[in-house]
Amino acid sequence: MAEYINVGKVVAVFGVRGEVKVIPLTDFPERFSEKRHYLLSKQNQSKVVEIENVRFREKEIILKLKGIDTPEDAGEYRNAMLQVPRDDTWPLPEGHYYQFQILGLLVSTEEGVALGRVTEILETGSNDVYLVKNDQGKEYLLPAIKEVVKEIDLDKGRMLVRPLPGLLEG
Repeated sequence: MAEYINVGKVVAVFGVRGEVKVIPLTDFPERFSEKRHYLLSKQNQSKVVEIENVRFREKEIILKLKGIDTPEDAGEYRNAMLQVPRDDTWPLPEGHYYQFQILGLLVSTEEGVALGRVTEILETGSNDVYLVKNDQGKEYLLPAIKEVVKEIDLDKGRMLVRPLPGLLEG
């Protein structure tokens, strides 16, 4: 069975024709104009939906889904996730990664000291920060910058880092 990733979250009903307001969870919101079928998932229930119409507004997208024609029908999908198969992601430029690719990577220093696995990605204003946790529960916060992250090898499931002075202390 294919693994799916979230590309949008239904946050509200919009209008009287069964449209929904969606917050995009993708760097490529234009995908909603080009791809017509998505998996709509909520509370362990999923169904394939077809997009009939798309409108872009500020930081949200208004979607009309086929077969959802009233505000009451649309309301049932509040907080549902729009998903695509993991292998249906758009290619990223060299050196850029999707969050699902980073989460779970084993992190070691260039000297071979194992720090743990990336368990969370914190989005800050200037750069992401990787939360790395080892088996003993010790946590490290590593900025996702080229001075710290030296290599990401998705095939081997690992990340090599060169922590800035003082970063691993405490």
